[in-house]
Amino acid sequence: MWTAFSLAISDVFTAAGRRALLLSLGGALALLAVLWVGAAALLTLVPAGPFHGFDIIIDVLGSLAALFIAWLLFPSLSILVLGIFLDPFVTAIEHERYPHLPIARRIGVGELIRSSLQLAILAVVLNLVLLPIYLVPVVNIAAYYAINGYLVGRTYFEVIALRRIELRDVRAMWRGSRAYYSMAGAIIAFFLTLPFLDLVTPLIGAAFMLHLFENSRSLSAAKLVA
Repeated sequence: MWTAFSLAISDVFTAAGRRALLLSLGGALALLAVLWVGAAALLTLVPAGPFHGFDIIIDVLGSLAALFIAWLLFPSLSILVLGIFLDPFVTAIEHERYPHLPIARRIGVGELIRSSLQLAILAVVLNLVLLPIYLVPVVNIAAYYAINGYLVGRTYFEVIALRRIELRDVRAMWRGSRAYYSMAGAIIAFFLTLPFLDLVTPLIGAAFMLHLFENSRSLSAAKLVA
């Protein structure tokens, strides 16, 4: 797994990686801003207090809470940023690292939207339901990376795997190796929570998952031959 992660980091410094990096920086910042504004808009629905000073305190705490909620949701929804640059970047990696691969299958718009929307809704619901647990020291860290490891791992896995196999086969492959890919997702989720690194992690995560996916397919093919 660490070999795949090291390869992913080196892929970022290729010509295709540098181009994608510029897009990922802008896209990640825009996504974080949208999440923050959306969370702030939801918090404005809280009834106003009877005192002016109380309202000021609520506004300040509300802004901080909105930023916190945006930070919680960012790892799971960061995959949306990849929609801008995923295919050229991943294709460049495949040409360099896996030249034996045939041309990737065309992903239907409906197939991609259905898969992404289901996972995005699941990410939002789970993180909001577990919001009280995130306030409990120590437990919050374990819960956060367990949940987001699963969500991020599954999301990145499906986006990469759909380029090569049908959705039903993607889901079957995920069920057989969910612990492995969830661990990879937890690694990606961890870097998505680090300031500044979170802006480039979607790019690294896509390359990381590509290497893990192709390695798994190679091992499965070798077992069949054996």
